[in-house]
Amino acid sequence: MSLSDLLAVARGDRPADLVVRNARVVNVFSGSVDAPNSIAVFGGVIAGTGDYRGKTEIDLCGAYLAPGLIDAHVHIESSLCTPPQFAAAVVPRGVTTVIADPHEIANVAGMDGVRFMHAASRGLPLRVVLMAPSCVPATHLAGAGASLTADDLAVLLRDGIVHGLAEVMNFPGVIGHDPSVVAKLRGFVGRPIDGHAPGVTGHRLNAYVASGVGSDHECTTVEEAREKLSRGLYVLIREASNARNFDALLPIITPATSRRVCFCTDDRTPVDLMKDGSTTCSAAQSHSGSTRSRRFVCVR
Repeated sequence: MSLSDLLAVARGDRPADLVVRNARVVNVFSGSVDAPNSIAVFGGVIAGTGDYRGKTEIDLCGAYLAPGLIDAHVHIESSLCTPPQFAAAVVPRGVTTVIADPHEIANVAGMDGVRFMHAASRGLPLRVVLMAPSCVPATHLAGAGASLTADDLAVLLRDGIVHGLAEVMNFPGVIGHDPSVVAKLRGFVGRPIDGHAPGVTGHRLNAYVASGVGSDHECTTVEEAREKLSRGLYVLIREASNARNFDALLPIITPATSRRVCFCTDDRTPVDLMKDGSTTCSAAQSHSGSTRSRRFVCVR
């Protein structure tokens, strides 16, 4: 797709690939729901809104058109699905991107497991952004059979398989400056580094944040979440199968903090995945009882 072609579509000089008509757009730029309108898509990019013609046209009849949802932290393996099966479960419910930590398969199959997840995620309607598993094994007592060092993770980053460092569960090692943990952090300077610090507060939290960790999905109380937000962490509100924090943490979401709060599922069993869906879909259900009364179309 060339810029000149995209601009021609945006100006209305040539037809778009797709025009979606009569859509009530959930506008995340203005924080409003726009009046029914048309959206032109060319080369997989939204060229503009307004009066357009397209090679293919779809009438949404007043349905809401929303950006695709992102699950900010998930272990696909918890669903007992391969990436294609997982995509089949979540994409129809509006999830178009997941930030995935493959540490469960890595704990068993090591580098080969991470490479498998990367290969299996190609060509899907779901964008799978893999992060490098930071704690393989999870503890020094684990005996699943695999171990990933800082050098191993550097290879995954060099090969373009991972985007950043997945949840750094060994928070005592971070705070206490364990050399093997610090080596992994140093290998991802300038890249996203996800955290895992349940109940860590005060000076220990300061040390954890100073290491370069940028998020946490382990908050269980408003007080804990607010302290972590105040230290500059992104707070990922988790609605998992075994840990449901949405209702408890809902009060932290305000106009001032919303840009620093995300939703994630972490771990979802197959039953919950099929029954309630994933991330924001399940959170909305727990808050309002059901999402079935409203019609949404999500775009990636």
